Amino acid sequence: MSESRLERTPLFPLQTVLFPGGLLQLKIFEARYLDLVSRCLREQSSFGVVCLQQGAEAGAGSKTVRTEMVGVQARIDDVDAKEAGILYIRCSGGQRFRLLDAPRQETNGLWAALSEPIPADEVEAPAPSMKRAVEALAQAAARLEAEGHNPFAHPLRLDDAGWVANRWCEILPISLAAKQKLMELESPRLRLQLVDEFLRSKQVLRD
Repeated sequence: MSESRLERTPLFPLQTVLFPGGLLQLKIFEARYLDLVSRCLREQSSFGVVCLQQGAEAGAGSKTVRTEMVGVQARIDDVDAKEAGILYIRCSGGQRFRLLDAPRQETNGLWAALSEPIPADEVEAPAPSMKRAVEALAQAAARLEAEGHNPFAHPLRLDDAGWVANRWCEILPISLAAKQKLMELESPRLRLQLVDEFLRSKQVLRD
């Protein structure tokens, strides 16, 4: 990896795992993050979301954090500034990245670390054995939308194994550590296979 591809990424440590193609809504009120959002909007850039292992997301307790070493770039899609001093932003997950050093807090209070991009998943069709997992995700999406929730960005990419796996990972009742390991997997088909095995173990899927 050439030094020209390395960059210091501004980070937002959160108690969540963002997946490529996923949706994320945040309430921003701290000055350092308000400045980050302003900069991203001005420069049309993104920030990195990394899952917290130790420490707080915001406030005085966030002076020391330990995070996972793989995160996902968050692109700001929409901003609502209806309250003074508070921004509500909607983001979507972009490219994964790997931290090359531990996050350090800069003078402006933001966390940042040297990072390198991770290649995006190859677009692969789900294996025929994954048909039930694909159908069940489509049904879950329709049911959630009927209840007034919109957990997934449209259009639904049900012909893409990585996309299907990522969306399942977002809604499954599994630990953050498990979600992180699935997000980091290089093979989208393997990610979907592991999701399928979990769903069958819980009898969510039956042949």
